[in-house]
Amino acid sequence: MLVIAHISDLHLDGTARATERAVRVRDTLWELPGRVDALLVTGDIADHGAEAEYEEAAALLGLAGGAAPFPVLTCPGNHDDRAAYRKALLGRAATGGPVNSVHVLDGAAVLMCDSSIPGSDEGALDEETYGWIEQTLDGLGDGVPALLALHHPPVALHHPLPDRYRLREPHRLAALLRRRPAIAGLITGHAHTAAATTFAGRPLVVGPGVTWTLRLPWEGEGAADRDAPPGVAYHVLDDEGRLTSHFRVAG
Repeated sequence: MLVIAHISDLHLDGTARATERAVRVRDTLWELPGRVDALLVTGDIADHGAEAEYEEAAALLGLAGGAAPFPVLTCPGNHDDRAAYRKALLGRAATGGPVNSVHVLDGAAVLMCDSSIPGSDEGALDEETYGWIEQTLDGLGDGVPALLALHHPPVALHHPLPDRYRLREPHRLAALLRRRPAIAGLITGHAHTAAATTFAGRPLVVGPGVTWTLRLPWEGEGAADRDAPPGVAYHVLDDEGRLTSHFRVAG
């Protein structure tokens, strides 16, 4: 059984407010009485894509010096800059191609997929990323369940703001899922609201935002509820390949 924590959309920008909310979430997770297998961070880690924002994120999330109590897995969002992300968050060469990574945890795989499009708020999985997903799944072998994690949801969430900037060409991702029964579900961010739906017959879970929470159309005016507490999700992938998600607030 795989148990993973999930946060999204920290939007670290150098302000005390953004830092305080991210620290509140971090402390909630670091102080859990029971251990989770990993923490997923599904994009928009930085607000402006600046190296200083990623340096803060690396320190805050324990990526600098390995201080985190469990693996921290990340992927970029539309506010992130690939070169600065690689250099200041991951400590790698500052190149501009998609940032994809796979992690095998307790007999299951988590594929962190880059859905960012440089210069756009929309999302897409490019040719390189689709090829990487196929090759990675082939390399895992039969019987290894996998989760795909990316920033942009491929479905409408019934709010005009995230729906305007969702994943392009969702039919292509749906076709991949139909070919790949080992994919147990998808985990995304971007929308700043905890949500659960299905996509191509698989569970699709959207993580809550850290920086602010999306106010739904029937909840009142103004998209951003900046007073709502930051959110955390916990996803459980059981031995039968079933994905279960729980949502909490931090602090």
